Formats: sequence, C-alpha cells, structure tokens
Amino acid sequence: MKCPFCGKENTRVIDSRPAEDNSAIRRRRQCDKCEKRFTTYEKVESIPIMVVKKGNVREAYDRDKIAKGVLRSCHKRPVSRDEISKLVDEIETAIFNLEEKEISSNTIGEIVMDKMKDFDSVAYVRFASVYREFKDVNTFMDEIKKILDK
Repeated sequence: MKCPFCGKENTRVIDSRPAEDNSAIRRRRQCDKCEKRFTTYEKVESIPIMVVKKGNVREAYDRDKIAKGVLRSCHKRPVSRDEISKLVDEIETAIFNLEEKEISSNTIGEIVMDKMKDFDSVAYVRFASVYREFKDVNTFMDEIKKILDK
C-alpha cells in the first residue's frame, strides 16, 4: 500500500477491525518512511451491476449518482452527512440484494423513493418531483396526499 503523503510503498497495518456496518475491514496504517498514519477500507469486490436506462441505454451502476440525488433532495434539511451516507448504504444494500446483473433505473428510483419516505418527508417530495417529473401542481398535491394518508 502506497503512503498517500510521501508515496513510498513500505506501510504496515497497526490496527484492523470491521467497519461500522461490517461490510468492510478498516485498517489503520503507518508509513515506515515518513511515519504518518492513514486509514484504508478493504471491501469485497462485486460484479458490476449494469443500469438499464430509458431507451435501453446501459451504463455501469454508480453509487455517486444516488448520493448526489439524495443530497440535493436533503438540501437545507436537518439531516447530517452521516445520515445521508447511511441512507445511501441502505439503498445500495437493497439494490445488491436483488442479485441482478442488470437493473432498470426505474427500479432504482422506486427503491430510493421507498427509503426516502421514511427518512424525511420534505426530501422525499423533492426527490419525487424530479424522479416522477411532476408536470403541474395537481401531481405534486397527489404525492403529498399519499404521505398525509399514511
């Protein structure tokens, strides 16, 4: 493992433990040359999932796209970055648990919507307005009524 500070390859593991969600190993490392410490995460590499978009265009699954959409929806909401990260982890787990090699963008959108409902109702409506492409106020009100009925 190369040191991110000096670029030398002689680093050693000084601590190793499971990450918070047990999906990775957190390793604390120290460079033998500059003696600075840094953290790495070791995760099982999975077969990439292909996302089938509108018009049957396929692209590799990208966690950052989901994170950006959730982050935009939570703008100026009382939600921490850690909470958003945990939500994205839950969404990603739900996607991977489908055990599909290809998944439609609609399926991903529905999973995100389902998780956002319980997370923050304002962020949910914001996400829904973009995802469902609300054309007018009535469509917007219909979505709000669904939340209020529950």
